[in-house]
Amino acid sequence: MELQRLGPIGQEIPAVRVDDVCFDLRPLTADIDPKFFAAGGVEQVTAALEAGELTPLDGADDLRIGAPLTRPSSIVCVGMNYAEHAAEARAAPPERPVIFFKMPSTIAGPTDPIELPPEAAKADWEVELGVVIGTRAYRVASAEDAIDHVAGFVLANDLSERRLQIEESGGQWSKGKNLPGFTPLGPSIRPAAEVDSRSLRLRSWVNGEVRQDSSTSDLIFSVGEIIHQLSQAMAFEPGDVILTGTPQGVALSGRFPYLADGDVVEIEVEGLGRQRQVVTVTQ
Repeated sequence: MELQRLGPIGQEIPAVRVDDVCFDLRPLTADIDPKFFAAGGVEQVTAALEAGELTPLDGADDLRIGAPLTRPSSIVCVGMNYAEHAAEARAAPPERPVIFFKMPSTIAGPTDPIELPPEAAKADWEVELGVVIGTRAYRVASAEDAIDHVAGFVLANDLSERRLQIEESGGQWSKGKNLPGFTPLGPSIRPAAEVDSRSLRLRSWVNGEVRQDSSTSDLIFSVGEIIHQLSQAMAFEPGDVILTGTPQGVALSGRFPYLADGDVVEIEVEGLGRQRQVVTVTQ
């Protein structure tokens, strides 16, 4: 089961795809947003599908694929969370999750263009496993219990502008992470029950050349550990998104050039689909 939002920007239709059939979710919900998850939306969709209550969405295959959720209260990101990526950056593996935040305005669809201002000379790609929270998580007792708060998983590109992140950061990372459209999500959300997050292959390409090829088995902090540890200091609400980190193979390593006008970025996480974005430098 894949939750999607289809249609022009600002006019997306909530939908669910099962095999090759896309069903309209508007009889159940106006959108896939925090209210949807707080109301047990995944379970409601499952029940409606089993009861045969949903009808196919006409022309679904001709519609733009938007981000599969909207208006999260927060996007919390974990940095340096792959052992080989930490080694690539010549940094010691962190003892606690390193976090930064992204604004909801960074969310974009999986095939929307990456629009860079002229001064964004060090734009970088980061394929990541994204987590969508289903129920409020605060002071969760254990990593095992934390998984019960996950509604689903989503493919994410945690785009970064390294000049703003590092050279003009003011001592933090978020400044280089929050240009509009810097968090492409999707194409869909897969329910947590359908995904084993412990060993998923992640890959990225630029202009058809492989950049990243790793597995979530290289995560320093697992999905459960991230939620457990961070929930001691913050409350996650339904619909919130957690980005779990990126593996080695980014431009920051010095092995590859940063993104330039006309470049094509593709990313993929096993079982969660694929994204493709064209870089455009605006004036």
